[in-house]
Amino acid sequence: MMAKLILEDGSQFEGQSFGAQTSTAGEVVFSTGMVGYPESLTDPSYLGQILILTYPIIGNYGVPDKKYWESDSIKVFGLIVSNYINTPSHLESKMTLASWLKENRVPALEITDTRFLAKKIRTHGTMLGKIIFNKDIEFYNPDKENLVAQVSTKKIIGQGRGKKKILLIDCGAKKNIIRCLVKRGVRVIVIPWDFDPFNEKKIKFDAMVISNGPGDPKMADKTIQTLKKAINQKIPILGICLGHQLLALAAGGDTHKLKFGHRSQNQPCILQGSNRCFITTQNHGFAVNKLPKGFKSWFANANDNSNEGMIHKKLPFMSVQFHPEANPGPTDTEWIFDYFMERLK
Repeated sequence: MMAKLILEDGSQFEGQSFGAQTSTAGEVVFSTGMVGYPESLTDPSYLGQILILTYPIIGNYGVPDKKYWESDSIKVFGLIVSNYINTPSHLESKMTLASWLKENRVPALEITDTRFLAKKIRTHGTMLGKIIFNKDIEFYNPDKENLVAQVSTKKIIGQGRGKKKILLIDCGAKKNIIRCLVKRGVRVIVIPWDFDPFNEKKIKFDAMVISNGPGDPKMADKTIQTLKKAINQKIPILGICLGHQLLALAAGGDTHKLKFGHRSQNQPCILQGSNRCFITTQNHGFAVNKLPKGFKSWFANANDNSNEGMIHKKLPFMSVQFHPEANPGPTDTEWIFDYFMERLK
């Protein structure tokens, strides 16, 4: 069945459907990564977005077991690819991408020239869009909603064992963040985005990690208030992606929306004060544009020089805009977790 992708500037693109035959609307973004579509589609940071994958062949290795996903379900609102492969070849494939999309009621289209679409968005900036089958629907702007509240855990969950206890504020956390912490021999306590651990005396912890997540960081007001208390008590803090932005806001910095964001597994970041470049996995539309007092820049994007991390000059507060846990992508920056653990000793 044929359907249309309609952008807010009025442009229309017809494509062949291979997902659920249901209309959807959201923010249209693109990712230039070459691998990892199961992990990307289940990344909660993509909630509310119609994702264009610029790599030309998608679906060729199917969908793996749920244990490899980054959340329990597909989070994108829609998918656009250039060439869908319905005959996957991989020993760990459990189903085709098309059957998975239909099961999750997520529409997907084959639109041959995804390069043109990506260039259009890169030039114009991120746009709202909708995938239409028969009946037209309204455009939807995810930035106007608190998306963090929709993807955060609803209960407190404990994982791993160790003397050190790390509190993970779940703003839409990828599962590999928890895996990376647990394998370093710590107890991870996952809490909802709006839970205040300082009002609960039973919860003891040595450090705090703020996860990635979708949408405008300023919507997560309760997380920001919790972080302000943690900063005042000088509790070691590590922010990842959205968590980086939330830490900046809590400490007195500011954030803004990028023209088209960073989404891929090939984003180059320069370690400040050196010539070393790390290749990183990223998925975000907002960035820190004003560092808080007492912090210095830790990393910068080699493409647009936007901030990719900050670290306090004296206290154990640090954050990165990229994903040190990767998955999918390079593990070049997983040492960030080790560096943070050293601050707990």
